[in-house]
Amino acid sequence: MNAPAPVRGRWDKVEFYTSYFLLLVLISFIGTRLGFATVWQLPTIDLVLSIVAVLLVLASFWFGRHSRRWRLWVIGFATATQIVPMVIREPVLLFPLIGALIPIAILVGCLVALSKKSADVRPPQGS
Repeated sequence: MNAPAPVRGRWDKVEFYTSYFLLLVLISFIGTRLGFATVWQLPTIDLVLSIVAVLLVLASFWFGRHSRRWRLWVIGFATATQIVPMVIREPVLLFPLIGALIPIAILVGCLVALSKKSADVRPPQGS
């Protein structure tokens, strides 16, 4: 009768709030970059990609409410629109980006391990 509630929803909530936090970070970063475009000349392709990315990120707050796939694709696209043109113009910037992937890979590995952790296992109660 009093069966424990499934714990599956916890991981979904973590992903949901994490993706929305990433969207907020992206919109603030791209918005700041577009704000500086009024002061310094921004290459045309960067300007167009940034505007498209801002529109998609803003739309994802509405359309991505129920679609994890939509949120993750928008995060990936918006991130790529900021990194790829920069690396194409200055290939030497690829080295720090590769170095930054190491802690990100560790974090993703930890999150995957936590998501696969059995929900039935509880830590022993202290006396």
